[in-house]
Amino acid sequence: MTSFDSSPQLNAWRALLALAVVFVMLATTGWTAVRNNAGESSPLEAALSAWERGNIDGHALPDPDAPAARLTHFFASLDKQQRNRLASRYPLAVGNMNGAPIELRYRANRIALAQARKIERERMHDERLSPVGQQEAERRMKRFGVMMRPQRQVLAFDPMGAGRMAEVFGDLDKARRVSVVVPGVDTNVLTFERTFRKYSAPVGMAKALYREERSVNPRARTAVIAWADYTAPAGIGVDAATSMRAESGAVRLDSMVRALPGHSPVALYCHSYGSVVCGVAARTLPQRVTDIAVAGSPGMRADRASQLGTTARVWAARDSDDWIQDVPYMEVGGLGHGADPVSGGFGARVLSAAGARGHTGYFEPGTESLRNFAEIGTGAYHGVRCASADDACRKNISGEAAARRA
Repeated sequence: MTSFDSSPQLNAWRALLALAVVFVMLATTGWTAVRNNAGESSPLEAALSAWERGNIDGHALPDPDAPAARLTHFFASLDKQQRNRLASRYPLAVGNMNGAPIELRYRANRIALAQARKIERERMHDERLSPVGQQEAERRMKRFGVMMRPQRQVLAFDPMGAGRMAEVFGDLDKARRVSVVVPGVDTNVLTFERTFRKYSAPVGMAKALYREERSVNPRARTAVIAWADYTAPAGIGVDAATSMRAESGAVRLDSMVRALPGHSPVALYCHSYGSVVCGVAARTLPQRVTDIAVAGSPGMRADRASQLGTTARVWAARDSDDWIQDVPYMEVGGLGHGADPVSGGFGARVLSAAGARGHTGYFEPGTESLRNFAEIGTGAYHGVRCASADDACRKNISGEAAARRA
């Protein structure tokens, strides 16, 4: 059984370790690396520039950064042929445009993936690249080929650098509840989906959650998004120890959620560094986000759940052999992510993660963590299993169940 509250001695050692990490990082990278994040251009930015200069039948196109509602109105004013022409002419722009029709984004991203695949095929034979570079180009080419298949529903795609991607499982337009999986470090287009240890990758996580939600309630109309549409830290370094990547990711997460069709409730499932993204985003997320569940979290950039500034229920899970529990749960000089979300003083509802193993086992079929996530995703809170040490979680769930019966 996991002990959620550390001893004073262990906390002291973790504090010393955190300070040591701070000094090592500052000595090797300097304050500039901690405080600044150089801007980067991308193919997506080039596509958006082309959109801004473009037109449809002589009429100027709207600002791609306009509110999603305005963009939705613009696309609704076009006929099917005009919409398809825009998707073909500006695939990266349309494929990533919050407010564009969901099916049109899928179509546009298939085109963008085909174009990116062609570029990678050429890079495979580029003699200016090292053999390792050519092999990576081949891997990317194959991944893009898989993702552009007709049955895949790619909601976002940017081939820049390591790449960003998001995929939908289920019918997003008709869903009555939406779940969003937010992954952590080392997430990119090549790790978006795995054959080996598939439930440690965003696609495997989302697929497992979607199946489990349908198992919990076969008649539930749900959709699940594998959302890796932010630049995640690569490895356990300065980026992973600070909120730089999380802050930009939080803006993108908020924009995506606000542009989702309809008014269905949204639940976020934030794994590892993804919980830092969700913690930073929590204050600005719309009220349709009813639940934020973190698993294997290094912290949410807060000392208490009440500091997140959200009306959403905050849930936390960690299995007994997850190495993340040995991370110093504090923030010093911009390094570290605050209190442990499964600690008694944080105030989250602590979920059982029985059956999960290690840092990436929370979405494995048969685990109580996955079952709990599905109960939350379908709104069946009465079926949630709390951690054995968290009486407050059980009282909250019992109170909500009683309120519904009344």
